[in-house]
Amino acid sequence: MPESLPQKPPKSRFIWGTADLLRNSFKQHEYGDVILPFTVMRRLDVTLLPTKEQVLETVKANLPEALKDAALKKASECDFYNTSRFTMESLLDDADGIKDNLVNYVSSFSPEVVDLFDRFKIYDAIKDLDDADLLFLIVERFCDPNIDLSPESISNADMGDIYEELIRKFSEMSNETAGEHFSPRDGLKLAVELVIAGAEDDLTQPNRIVKCSDPCAGTGGALAVFATRVHELNPNAQVVSYAQEINPQTYAICKSDTILKGGDPSHVYLGDTLSNDYMAGETFGYQISNPPYGVKWEKSKSAVIEEYEKLGFAGRFGAGLPRISDGQLLFVEHMVSKMRPVNEGGGRIAVFMNGSPLFTGNAGSGESEIRRYLLENDLVETIVAMPNDFFFNTGIATYVWVITNNKSDERKGKVQLINANGIYSKMRKNLGNKRNEFTDAQIKEIMNEHRAFPAESEISKIFDNEDFGYTTVKVCRPLRDKNGNPICDKKGKPKADKKLNDTENIPLKEDIQEYMEREVLPYAPDAWIEPVKNKRTKQKEIGTVGYEIPFTRYFYEYTPLRPSTDILSEIKNLEAQISDDLAKAGL
Repeated sequence: MPESLPQKPPKSRFIWGTADLLRNSFKQHEYGDVILPFTVMRRLDVTLLPTKEQVLETVKANLPEALKDAALKKASECDFYNTSRFTMESLLDDADGIKDNLVNYVSSFSPEVVDLFDRFKIYDAIKDLDDADLLFLIVERFCDPNIDLSPESISNADMGDIYEELIRKFSEMSNETAGEHFSPRDGLKLAVELVIAGAEDDLTQPNRIVKCSDPCAGTGGALAVFATRVHELNPNAQVVSYAQEINPQTYAICKSDTILKGGDPSHVYLGDTLSNDYMAGETFGYQISNPPYGVKWEKSKSAVIEEYEKLGFAGRFGAGLPRISDGQLLFVEHMVSKMRPVNEGGGRIAVFMNGSPLFTGNAGSGESEIRRYLLENDLVETIVAMPNDFFFNTGIATYVWVITNNKSDERKGKVQLINANGIYSKMRKNLGNKRNEFTDAQIKEIMNEHRAFPAESEISKIFDNEDFGYTTVKVCRPLRDKNGNPICDKKGKPKADKKLNDTENIPLKEDIQEYMEREVLPYAPDAWIEPVKNKRTKQKEIGTVGYEIPFTRYFYEYTPLRPSTDILSEIKNLEAQISDDLAKAGL
C-alpha cells in the first residue's frame, strides 16, 4: 500500500472545538483572532515549563540590562523566555483576576514574542473574551491535558500542519479569494526535491551554511520542509532561513515557529514584499515560494513602478511589469534578483504558479518580456505541471517552475517540461479543494524523470530556449482605389489598408522572409511586412520578439471521436432499458 500523507491532524480538531465556546459571542470570521494566538501561546507555554524555575531564579538575580536577555535565554534553554510568575495553568487559580494576570503573562515574554502577539492583537482578544465571560473557559480549554502541544508530544512539522489546517478553515469561513491558498506539505516536498536536485555537493559540504528564503512565507511551511530535507542530507549544516509575509497572523505563526526552532526571528519580516523589500542586499542559494495567484498588485503599484523606472535592472523589476491584475511574475523577478552569484555557487528557485505566467500577454507585453528575460538568460531549468485539485483553497491547474543561474552542462540552453498532472493519489477525505496528493513514491517518480533528463518520454519533453520564442510581424496589404489599383504616398510607396492589416507569429528558429514566401505570399502576393517601433528603444524593428510556453499543447493527445453508429446504438439500448424499467414500475 503506497505511503499516504496524514489527514487532518487530530489536535487541530480539538482546537477547532474551541469554536463551540465562541458561538453567539463572536462572529465566525473572528474565531481565528482567538484560536490562533491561544494555540501559539500554549505551544510556547509548554515549551518553557521545564525551565520555568530557572528563569524565575535568574529574574531574582537582578542582572544588568545588558546581560539580562542572554542570561534569561540561557536559563530557559530556548531562544525566548517568559519572566512572569504565571503559567497558563496557574492562571486558572485566580478566576477573578485572570484578565490582568493573562495580560501580565503575555507582556512578560521576551521582546520578539511580545511582537508576534502584538501582531495577533492579543490584548483586544483578551478584552473581548473577558467581556463575554469566556476568558477563563478558553484558557481552561487550552490547558486541557488532551491537547498536549509540547514539543515532546507533537513535532514542529506536525505543529505546522495544525497551524495551516486552522488557517485554511478560517480562510474558508472568511470567504477569502482563491488566491489566498496554502501550500500542502506533499507539494512542498516535491518543490524542495526539485530545488536541491543537482546541488547535493553544495549542500553536503562540511560545516555548510545554507541560506534559504521565501518572500511569501505564510506560516513558513516551505522553509521548514527545506530545512528538514537539508539536515537529512547534512546533519551538520546550518540552515539560515529568511521569510517575509504580508498577513500579520501568518507572519506571527511563522515567527513563533522560527523562535521555537532556534532560528533568528529578526529574519522574519512583516510587510508587502513588492513594495518593501526587507531582504535588500541579501542573496540566497535556495528560494522556495508560492506567491498568490491572480491577485492584483495595485496596492504596490506606485512603489513597483518607481523602482522599475528609476533602477531598471539595477533593481528587481528590470525585465518588465505584468498586468496589474496578476503579480505572480513580479515575485519571480524579485527572487531572480536575489539568486546567489554563480561565482559563489549560484542560486536555485522553486516557485508555484498557475498557468497564466506560461502564456499570458502578447509579444512586447510585460509578461512576455519577463519570459523573454528568463529564457534568453537561460534561467528556466524545469517546469512541472501539478495535478488539479491539489491546493486547499483552489482547484486550478498549477505548475512548479525551477529557475537557476547555474545549469549543468547538459541542461544549458534547454528547458525540461514534466507533465505530472496524472500522477497523484486520491485522498480518503478532501481538505477544502484538495482532493489529490502525492505519495513519496510518486514524488520519486517525478524526480526520476527530472534527473534522467530524457530526450523525450511519456511525461517529459526537452526544448531549446528558442523553441518558445517568436517574432510578431505586422503584415500589410495595399489600400486600393475603386478601380482596384494600389494607392501610393508621395514617395510611391503603397499605403496600407488598415482593414486588411494582420499579424503573423513567426518562430524564432525560422527565417522571416522564408516564412513569408511559404505561408503568406502565395495567398496574398501584394503583402509586405511593416516595421514597428520598439516600445523601449523607440527604434523601428522588423517585428516584436515574444515568448510563451504552451505547456498543454505539447502534451495534447488527440482522442478520435466515437463512430456515430456506436453512439446511436448506445442511445437505443438506454431507451430500451428506461422503457423496461418504467414498465416494471407500472408506469
